Amino acid sequence: MRQVLFAAVVAAAVAAAPAAAQTSYHSKGTKGAKGTKPVSDQTFVAKAAEGGLAEVELGKLATEKAASDQVKKFGQRMVDDHGKANDELKGLAQTKSITIPSDLNTKDKALRDRLSKLSGEAFDRAYMQAMVRDHRKDVNEFRTESQSGKDAEVKSWAGKTLPTLEEHLKLAEDANRAVGTSGVKK
Repeated sequence: MRQVLFAAVVAAAVAAAPAAAQTSYHSKGTKGAKGTKPVSDQTFVAKAAEGGLAEVELGKLATEKAASDQVKKFGQRMVDDHGKANDELKGLAQTKSITIPSDLNTKDKALRDRLSKLSGEAFDRAYMQAMVRDHRKDVNEFRTESQSGKDAEVKSWAGKTLPTLEEHLKLAEDANRAVGTSGVKK
């Protein structure tokens, strides 16, 4: 599902990305929003873990580089929620003998590197745009898994995590508006 965001409850890190460096729980070839195609439970778990790692990593960056208190608080929320979710997912993956990544993927590394060169308001805008895009995709992927997953435990975890991701999306949209960005490309 989401290549990077292990949103609010994934396997031990962080994710999100702006336009070109976007990462999400989407697997390659899937479409966002209403065009989301189900992927295997194993693929969902691996992508959710990957996304979660990115969310944590990028959230840490936001707590250090953001100018806005709202963006800093959002970043800390990503660290806390996705860190917890990552731990839960890691345990689930172990019981299912699913190998999950322990490091950021290439796209997430590129996003982290790009964001790390920004500061202040420029960082706030770029980070929040990435978070809105990423969480929109994550919500759709987790919703699809929670409705169409084959493995009952994975499906349940996705359903349990979905409300947190939906809350993250709302917080990201609010913060995105507050830092003065208009709209986010999908």
